Amino acid sequence: MSKYKLTWKDLTWRDFKIYFFALFKAFIPRKKISNLDELENFIQSKSAWVTQVTLYGYLKTRMGTRYVLHFENDKFMGSVNLAKWNIYAVALQDLIFFTFSYLKGNLNYHEVDKAKEIFLKILDDETTNKMPLDIIEESKKSFDQRLVNINWDNYYSDLPFNLSALSLFKWAPIAEELKTLDRKIVLNSMILKWDIVKKEFEERIKF
Repeated sequence: MSKYKLTWKDLTWRDFKIYFFALFKAFIPRKKISNLDELENFIQSKSAWVTQVTLYGYLKTRMGTRYVLHFENDKFMGSVNLAKWNIYAVALQDLIFFTFSYLKGNLNYHEVDKAKEIFLKILDDETTNKMPLDIIEESKKSFDQRLVNINWDNYYSDLPFNLSALSLFKWAPIAEELKTLDRKIVLNSMILKWDIVKKEFEERIKF
C-alpha cells in the first residue's frame, strides 16, 4: 500500500513502542477483564503486540546489523506496512474466536454474537491508524467465512492461532528461500507469543 508511506519516526512512536515495551508489560499483573469493553481492549492490544513482536523480531533476526538501514527504503517500508496490517487482521480474528470460545466452553457464556460486534468496532478504530481499507474489507469477508464454520465449543482448544502464525510466514517481507528454511521457527515464534497471551487471559478473565 504505497500511499501509506511510513517513516522512521512513525515506526518509533507507534510500532516500536509496542515492540519494545510490551515485552515487559506482558508480564505485569493487570486487573480482571470483567466486561466487553475491557475484553475489546485486551483483544486489540494483544493482537497488535503479537503481530509486531513476531514480525519485527523476525526481520531483525534475519537482517542483523542491516536492520535499521532498511527503514530508509520506501519499497521495503511499504512491504513491512502491508505485512503488519495483514498479519494483524488475522491475529484479531484468531484472538476474538479464541476468547469467545473459551468463555462459552469454560464460563458458560453464550453471547457469542458479540464477537462480530467487537471485531467490527476494532476495525473501525483502526481506520484512524491508517489501516488500509482494502485489508479491512477483506478481513470482514474472511471473518464471516470463518464465523459460519466455527465450533464455539472447542475452537479455543483446537489450534486456535494457526492461521495468524501462517499469516506471519506468508507476509513477512523476507526472501522466499529464506522463509522456507525458517518455517518451523517462524510459526513457533508466534505460537509461543500467543501462549503468553492465553495464559494472561485465563488469569484475568472474570465474566
